[in-house]
Amino acid sequence: MSSIEDTVVTESPGIHDAEIDRLFGAGGPLGGAVGSYRPRHSQTEMAKAIAGAIARQGTLIAEAGTGTGKTFAYLVPALLWGGKVIVSTGTKTLQDQLYMRDIPTVRKALNAPVSIALLKGRSNYVCHFHLERTLQNGRLTAREDVGYLRDISRFMKTTSSGDKAELTQVPETASVWNLVTSTRDTCFGAECQYYQDCFVMKARKEAQQADVVVVNHHLFFADVALKDNGIAELLPAANTVIFDEAHQLPETATLFFGETVSTSQVLELCRDVLAEGLSHARDGADWPRVVSPVERAARDLRLAFPEDSIRLALNQIAPSSVFFPALDTLKDCLDELLAVLEKNAERAETIEQCRTRAIELMRQLDSWNGPQDVKVTKAADAKPAKSAAKKDSDKSSEKNGDKKDGEEKQTYVLWVEAYASSLQLHRTPLSIAPIFNKQREGSPRSWIFTSATLAVKKDFNHYAAQMGLWNEPAQSWPSPFDYEQQGLLYVPQNLPQPNSFEYTDAVIDAALPAIESAGGRCFFLCTTLRAVHRAAERLRAEFEARKLPFPLFVHGEAGRTELLDRFRASGNGVLIGSQSFWEGVDVRGDALSLVIIDKLPFSPPDDPVLAARIIEMEKQGLNGFVHHQLPSAIINLKQGAGRLIRDEGDRGVLMLCDPRLISKGYGRRIWQSLPPFKRTRELSVVQDFFLRQAAIKSAEASAAVTQIGAA
Repeated sequence: MSSIEDTVVTESPGIHDAEIDRLFGAGGPLGGAVGSYRPRHSQTEMAKAIAGAIARQGTLIAEAGTGTGKTFAYLVPALLWGGKVIVSTGTKTLQDQLYMRDIPTVRKALNAPVSIALLKGRSNYVCHFHLERTLQNGRLTAREDVGYLRDISRFMKTTSSGDKAELTQVPETASVWNLVTSTRDTCFGAECQYYQDCFVMKARKEAQQADVVVVNHHLFFADVALKDNGIAELLPAANTVIFDEAHQLPETATLFFGETVSTSQVLELCRDVLAEGLSHARDGADWPRVVSPVERAARDLRLAFPEDSIRLALNQIAPSSVFFPALDTLKDCLDELLAVLEKNAERAETIEQCRTRAIELMRQLDSWNGPQDVKVTKAADAKPAKSAAKKDSDKSSEKNGDKKDGEEKQTYVLWVEAYASSLQLHRTPLSIAPIFNKQREGSPRSWIFTSATLAVKKDFNHYAAQMGLWNEPAQSWPSPFDYEQQGLLYVPQNLPQPNSFEYTDAVIDAALPAIESAGGRCFFLCTTLRAVHRAAERLRAEFEARKLPFPLFVHGEAGRTELLDRFRASGNGVLIGSQSFWEGVDVRGDALSLVIIDKLPFSPPDDPVLAARIIEMEKQGLNGFVHHQLPSAIINLKQGAGRLIRDEGDRGVLMLCDPRLISKGYGRRIWQSLPPFKRTRELSVVQDFFLRQAAIKSAEASAAVTQIGAA
């Protein structure tokens, strides 16, 4: 890992520090376009570093503290000098914000003649074919879907994009969306009768032609991993790729460069085979009898693990377990189903599509049971599917990116995950570094990785190791916020160990006086859903008993956006959330003055992938805790802590309840990686902090009234 100062930057015409200073200066074009804009030294220096990376078609890891203004810092050089640019975000929320607000603002300020396109995964666009089929057959799974389907049908007559985000009255989680959108498996492509009107194809065509394309990490890696005619087609033309919220990349890439096959997918295939067989080839087979053994085998595979929730690596499953014969039975039954589909595939396109899906499921099941050391890009070396599927399975393997002999090997971890009604078989790469580096080969281009949380005390080694970005330049720019004056870090005393049975209740007992002093206005962030439920139960009872007028908003009781809107509007609410509220959440002003984190966010010890990675690191002479678990937890904690101070006028308390922050030797490394708040272990200091803030607000309000009276 090299610092930015060690890198010689060869400037291309037009990319000069003086020009960056002018653009970001007080009298520059950005100030005229953004009313609240103020020059920030960190933002200007970050923009210079990104401009340099673009000029040399190099890589830059760029950590920018909250409030730096990193979005403008990368958009200005990208729009002026980046050529064809792909901007990838961690969330669809930021993706929409960039497309609808930030990029148009910068483009207007710079008078830059660039075109912009928004590209999302196909599940975000209504599909003409699947909507028509659902309207005709009426296979709805929920009563409210009838009204939602009517809304979607009306929406299709007026929309130009087909993006379901525009139809806000139908919740994103509504089950009807699965019936009116396509997947890679259920899309007919150019053979579809609606191909010319397809919103997915329209969005991809616009992306091909645009100068700047905004995507999200899930789409980027799904398309690159599956070679699904989206990002895979955009990449060759791109001069610059920018990953915002880049701290999410290791987890997202791990998901998409691995494979998952589930009993739910098998059951969905069976339902579709039955429906399409009866519709188009009733005389071709006894369709209920054909699918019944497959459905039974899929359910029996799930029942191999009686627990409601379990995660086990392959080597943790007892050789005598019924799981292995159940898996063989499922593959045998699926093979028999394939033989029937093969005979009837020419009867209808939808039956052919079911055959293709069955081949892919068979390939994935065989691949999961195959060798763990495979070639670099996907689950290669899988033994071929049987009987009629063999030739197509080989083609499917080629399509999924299998490499030729002699290429680098990649180790995968095989593990199972059981839910209440399904079982997932995962094949997860031990490291994404060699796979991701393979994706970065080819035409020279610049790669920018930026986030507020990429380093541990300005050390980027953990992130670089995960992404394979060794010896690439990296730099961190500080936040402009005055954390010492704006915030307080509070670690309460006398808490039990985090693994004790009474821990969550002890945290709530310690948190209640702080919540009361803050007047509500609190995020209570938990590391587990179990803690969320217990905290909600206790706080609801305590607020009622103590007559505290704080509205309670609990993760899972409504969608994230709705909960946040209601929290902001309440002005004195308490929101209890798990992981999805630790990042990508922006609440500014008085509505949020206290962030409570129940314990340090270490990965669960039963994670099979984590266990395998630690074993591999220790083989290399590294310490799994020091070199992986601890830095991962610190980066995650920095995200949670970052919810507190979002603006120069924000004031608040960060309450970390884990006693290991004080009792363990690594605690110092943790709090030194957090913003430089004043620190205390005394509740009275917290109470005095909130009293002072209340007095300041009261004085400001009185002064405002006086001014109004004088006017």
